[in-house]
Amino acid sequence: MVLLIIDGLDASGKSTQAISLGDFLHEKCGKTVLIRLHPSSDNFHGERAKCFLYQSGRNAHFAAAFFYMVDVIRSILLYSWRDYDYVIFIRYLMGTAYLPSPLHLISYHFFASIVPTSDLMFFLDVAPEEALKRIRETRTRREMFENLDELKETRQKALTLAQIGGWTIIDANQAEERVGQAITLHLPCRQQLQQALDATESNEIA
Repeated sequence: MVLLIIDGLDASGKSTQAISLGDFLHEKCGKTVLIRLHPSSDNFHGERAKCFLYQSGRNAHFAAAFFYMVDVIRSILLYSWRDYDYVIFIRYLMGTAYLPSPLHLISYHFFASIVPTSDLMFFLDVAPEEALKRIRETRTRREMFENLDELKETRQKALTLAQIGGWTIIDANQAEERVGQAITLHLPCRQQLQQALDATESNEIA
């Protein structure tokens, strides 16, 4: 089983890319895929996390973070062992970037030491202005972090975590197709497909 993680700011295209990636892995590579979105909608902790995200204040802030991490750990315990070729987690360790400094660093290092990590961890980096524009265009209700100041602060903290955590940072300001191509270039099966294509083209030329 390969764990693949897609994270980023709100409206960075995480779910869109995860679904597209799942289709690619299944249709082109013949792999079985499980996708888990956090906070999830199939358990108490995920629902509580989402509920607190629409509230305001310090207590709601910490409650959202707590229930979010419990939801992620629940997914690890219940799904990571299942018989899938790929498990894709949408939102994972970067949830710690929403915590105040320096707690976000402490929490990231703590959770990174106890939960599985992967060589295939992608942070979709979108400009806060672009993220806010997408949020305004697609959502009728905003979470507590979905304003320009919070998006700017969270992005800076998340980029720091991505750099120290060995994440692959993808420019998510570009078209969805380009973002997807940038992700799939790192997949082992994509590399194998390209090698097979190159070998076929070489044989045809010969």
